[in-house]
Amino acid sequence: MKKQLHWDFPLPRAHTGVVLGNGTQGVMVWGGSTLKLTVARAGFWDHRGGTPFNSRATYQDVRRLLEAGDEAGIRKIFSRAKIGGHETEPYQIGGSLIEFSFASGMVPVSADLQLHNATLDVTLTNKNGSTATMRIRQAMETELMWVEWNSHECGPVQVKVMPAWDFIQAKVEPLGVQAPERWADKDGGGICQRLPEDAPLALVWRQMQGRLLVATSLGEGCVEAAKRTVREADTGGAGRLVDRWWTSYWKDVPRLDLPDVDLQHAWDYGLYKQAGLSTPGGVAASLQGPWMEEYQIPPWSNDYHFNINLEMIYWPALGTNRLAHFDPLWAMIKAWLPQLKEYGEKFFGVPGALLLPHAVDDRCNVVGSFWTGTIDHACTAWMAQMAWLHYRYGLDEAVMREVAWPLLNGAFSGYWGMLEEVEENGVKRLSLPVSVSPEYNGAGMNAWGRDASFQLAAAHAVVRILPEAARLLGQPVDPRWADVAARLPPYTLFEPAPDRGRIALWKGKDLEESHRHHSHLGALYPFATIDPLDPAHHAVVARSIQHWTVKGAGMWTGWCIPWASILCARCGLADAAVTWLRWWKMLYTNEGHGTLHNSDFSGCAFWTDDALNTEDFRKSPAFREVMQIDAAMGAVTAVMELLVQCRQDGVYVLPRLPRHWRQLTFDGIRTEGAFLVGATVRGRRVVEVRVKSLAGQPLELAHGIEGAWSLNGVRQNGPRLSCATKAGEELKLEAVS
Repeated sequence: MKKQLHWDFPLPRAHTGVVLGNGTQGVMVWGGSTLKLTVARAGFWDHRGGTPFNSRATYQDVRRLLEAGDEAGIRKIFSRAKIGGHETEPYQIGGSLIEFSFASGMVPVSADLQLHNATLDVTLTNKNGSTATMRIRQAMETELMWVEWNSHECGPVQVKVMPAWDFIQAKVEPLGVQAPERWADKDGGGICQRLPEDAPLALVWRQMQGRLLVATSLGEGCVEAAKRTVREADTGGAGRLVDRWWTSYWKDVPRLDLPDVDLQHAWDYGLYKQAGLSTPGGVAASLQGPWMEEYQIPPWSNDYHFNINLEMIYWPALGTNRLAHFDPLWAMIKAWLPQLKEYGEKFFGVPGALLLPHAVDDRCNVVGSFWTGTIDHACTAWMAQMAWLHYRYGLDEAVMREVAWPLLNGAFSGYWGMLEEVEENGVKRLSLPVSVSPEYNGAGMNAWGRDASFQLAAAHAVVRILPEAARLLGQPVDPRWADVAARLPPYTLFEPAPDRGRIALWKGKDLEESHRHHSHLGALYPFATIDPLDPAHHAVVARSIQHWTVKGAGMWTGWCIPWASILCARCGLADAAVTWLRWWKMLYTNEGHGTLHNSDFSGCAFWTDDALNTEDFRKSPAFREVMQIDAAMGAVTAVMELLVQCRQDGVYVLPRLPRHWRQLTFDGIRTEGAFLVGATVRGRRVVEVRVKSLAGQPLELAHGIEGAWSLNGVRQNGPRLSCATKAGEELKLEAVS
């Protein structure tokens, strides 16, 4: 993949920088009058303040307090820990800042990223018109990065290294964090940041003629480990290993040629970021992954959010044919299973129940005091569905047996502990008496209700999957699964008038305002428990989408937009799906293509940089930028959803072509059943569809070709192809003129 992405300097903030990553070590390259590198190491946690969930309450306790309106009781249960009188919670500490300055007056003017091997070339110039290049690379299997330059071209280069402590001292010193150890020697130096109760982090550098080596290491012995890395570094050999790694990566992932510059860029840079974010062998990806700023504690502690963000980060690993990227995540969650079982059984009072709180550190201890998120059981169900999808795309029985099966059963047991039987119009049905719709009404006492549509969709996803998983594993079928499937409604209706019902947040709660979490529409996506075109649901879905549109996007944040695009694509609104992605690219990425939680400028959205609150609306407060990587990954998935969708009844190719897309081609999108799918469009007509069967599974394909078509040269008719396949078999469907 001989593609190149270009940046122009100045890139004035860390999160405007070009990123390099290997799942453990992250680098952001930025600057103005000088060249700056922010280097961070994922997993550097101060774990103090994390609370094992539900040590003070059960589900019935929470229900009793909520129904009594006892806010003080709720706050007491979900209070934060204190250290030295200061409320605190676990947090990751960001990176060190490395600054290059040049006696010759050189300044960075542009950067070019070679995608095929992740090589970043920064071009510098000075007032005399002289130019030079600094090349930046990073190992993929070692915590090592290096910078190379021509000393004759650049002139004398001064390197200054500043640890995060220099920026966050006022925040962490009251919590007992002490200044780091620093040292310098004839050709380099180092920093070791120790924590009161957690493993230390070392960053060591070595400067030689025209080269800087930087290594990080976490844990006891980290200083010697980092020193050894830079001492033994062979950048020539490391570079060749990096080249091979990236060659393999680009060989696996789909190849797209889109008729939209913005979406093509989101796809190309998103695929590149996926490689450095969720790298096999790295640290499980969190809200920012390894790309943490040095000037502040990363927002939301750079923790693990399981009520949309983590799922969005890992969505593209399915369709992009990089299933191994799930490995660090599943390893972490498998290590948590005993803890999740302890949480779930105590909270729900049901044997085997699991409970995954929505925001946790890497030890699965709760971060913060957001009580509605902490009891959001759809987090458990959603991860169960993700593990099942990993199985469906890869057919790896170990993933189903070791990850999906325990999560599915644990999620079901938790829901079973919540359910009660109610009677409506003479019919007995099942109901969730206390349930939440993520983040709606925040953590207020009005942030809950009966039968939240998001929870209903999550529960239905679990009971739809469990019988199939049981059959494949030779496990008995629990009759309660069918009972829940039959007697729990698929969503809750808000009915302003007869025949005007739309999907509610929960019983009696309409979508009253623009809201960043599209959770009440979860039955459409991600859980896909209803077909929006099914006559049984179509009118309700249409009214729900219309009402959602009326409320608008003013309160949305960056990660909401790709989800909105996918919802539109699932409803056949392809032009809306494309428009939302363009909106995201314009509003929620900065001048360096960094992907943001808050909008990049004021006037279009509430979640912004507060420029409207300054004396001069043209100015923004320094360093208010909030980066999250989830939306970039969500955009990759949203692009694939325009091209290929996996639905309950099969694989759909180009289910609705955007009206301005006249020509396009793609190949290698992976689907459920372990197929690789591609297609070609000419003159707004699907002229060819290509399918490769990796595992010999039956194929159900809605191919998108209008009129007559041929299958491997044999003339066919009809909008669908249903056939058996053999492992390795390739099918070509061609439109017949």
